[in-house]
Amino acid sequence: MRFLSETIQGRKQIGSVDPNLPQPRRATTTRLAEVLYRGLTHPIRLLPDFLIIGAQRGGTTSLYNYLQAHPCFELPTTKELHFFDRKFHRGLAWYRAHFPTYLEKCFAQRIQGRAFLTGEATPNYLFHPLVSRRVAEVLPRVKLIVLLRNPVDRAFSHYHHILDLGYEHLPFAETIQREEERIGRERERILTNEHYGSYVYEHFSYMSRGKYVEQLQTWMRLFSREQFLILKSEDFYTNPPHVLQQILAFLDVPEAQWNLSLRDYVQYNRKTAFHMDAAQREQLLKYYKPYNARLYDFLGIDFGWDT
Repeated sequence: MRFLSETIQGRKQIGSVDPNLPQPRRATTTRLAEVLYRGLTHPIRLLPDFLIIGAQRGGTTSLYNYLQAHPCFELPTTKELHFFDRKFHRGLAWYRAHFPTYLEKCFAQRIQGRAFLTGEATPNYLFHPLVSRRVAEVLPRVKLIVLLRNPVDRAFSHYHHILDLGYEHLPFAETIQREEERIGRERERILTNEHYGSYVYEHFSYMSRGKYVEQLQTWMRLFSREQFLILKSEDFYTNPPHVLQQILAFLDVPEAQWNLSLRDYVQYNRKTAFHMDAAQREQLLKYYKPYNARLYDFLGIDFGWDT
């Protein structure tokens, strides 16, 4: 019964688009029946073939929606399950309940003759200090997709996203100055207490999330380089069909029956463009330059973010 109650609690968020909109006080009878069914059938449900682990504000919502349009993907209704960061205590049964069954996969492959993959996207996974170890324990052979955006633009977009949600009240320049003061000790608290959830670490880590090399090094200590597909967000924004071809090849999925036309490549979760002061931008470019240099050397890829 504990599993069912937690499953119901977790599934109430399915289909919600804007967390600021009023949520229903109770699930409908149809939704409740679905939740109960998924909970009871969790032993025959799949675990994900791939994870989109980041970066936050890097295009993961658009990518998730594009993959949902492909007939070879069956993805959870909720984009961000947050199992490996916020909800690991709910257990693997709760996690499995979000994915399709082995029977669905068997039908697709043997009767319909098509590939069948499932996965999820929670961009906080890349940054959270406990997630890589948890994923390695549960999904040691999973494929990992990473979208990396210019860290300066990512930080500014992140700030306006949190501002729009009503979680932030400081000017951007002040958040940068006070970031270490706000989140400095939170990482150690998370590492020493797996049940500790840090609101400020997740929301106010504007600059820290752009130190991609440190995060990828942590992940690559536990997973082989071949399990990663690392993409430049700017390439994805300007030419989504080409980047999607790379993703399908990485996942060994045929391109046939792709349902999207060029006009369907809308950018999801897009924010109004705000202008950053030139001097401030130069300051951030200078800050990230050594981290970017280490990233380019580590991956053997120059993303060209320093100009």
